[in-house]
Amino acid sequence: MATTTKKRIGVHVGTGGGVWTAVNRAVDAGANTFQIFSASPRTWKASPVKPEDAAKMQELRAKLDVNPVAVHASYLINLCSQTDTVRVNSIGAFRGEVERALALGAEFLVLHPGSWKGLTREQGLTYAAESIEKAIEGIDFAGKNFHILIENTAGAEFSLGGKLEQVAELVETLKACAPVAVCLDTCHIHVAGYDIVTTDGYIETMKLVESTVGFDAVKVWHCNDAKAAMGSKLDRHENIGEGTIGAEAFRRLLHDSRFNHSAFIAETPVDNPGDEARNVGVLRALAAR
Repeated sequence: MATTTKKRIGVHVGTGGGVWTAVNRAVDAGANTFQIFSASPRTWKASPVKPEDAAKMQELRAKLDVNPVAVHASYLINLCSQTDTVRVNSIGAFRGEVERALALGAEFLVLHPGSWKGLTREQGLTYAAESIEKAIEGIDFAGKNFHILIENTAGAEFSLGGKLEQVAELVETLKACAPVAVCLDTCHIHVAGYDIVTTDGYIETMKLVESTVGFDAVKVWHCNDAKAAMGSKLDRHENIGEGTIGAEAFRRLLHDSRFNHSAFIAETPVDNPGDEARNVGVLRALAAR
């Protein structure tokens, strides 16, 4: 699929009626990139992608210039769980996520690393890396434009990925066996205690991004305002410009040339019809000025 330097701004959309319908939903919301779940995010097992659905999605994407596409992994997956059965189920579920994402031709699969409750953080990191390696064993990524994206988390106790250093460490550990990169979430960064609101704070936070994960590795920004205060560790998304982050921080991020290669995808609340389009519109307006 052709790529351009056009700013890629989008939103998480539903797939009711067939996974390919997500393309039209995204375009109707004013987006040229989007994120989906490839199956219910609350189930361990899912059906494979229908080849005809995948073909239709790729045809529509090419026709409407919608790219990249991110798939978000199931919320049930906890690859660093202390419980063997949960970890085994997570490995199987994550393999299914990878297989479906590849079948759909998605560029990215976004993963929350998991919770290491009952372990040390180092054990959690080891389990997460080993579990991902097991999940993708035998899958051929050669010639595919695809990355598993490790997403930073809101910093709750025992949550792996609340620190940028933890995200970087997991990515570095996995590089030998998987195509891995990074997804950064603005709400998560903010409530984890990183300042992206003030000018000086943004500069310092971006220095940390550069020294840990690196700018080039950030393939996707989840653009979410926050209901909770900086450092609160509460993962509550808010509409763009209506939360504790504020519109100016998003304008600054969208104009940061170090992320010209990144896609900006909102995961904002959908309380009323048109909310997806409204948040995409706000992001587009901020990118334009």
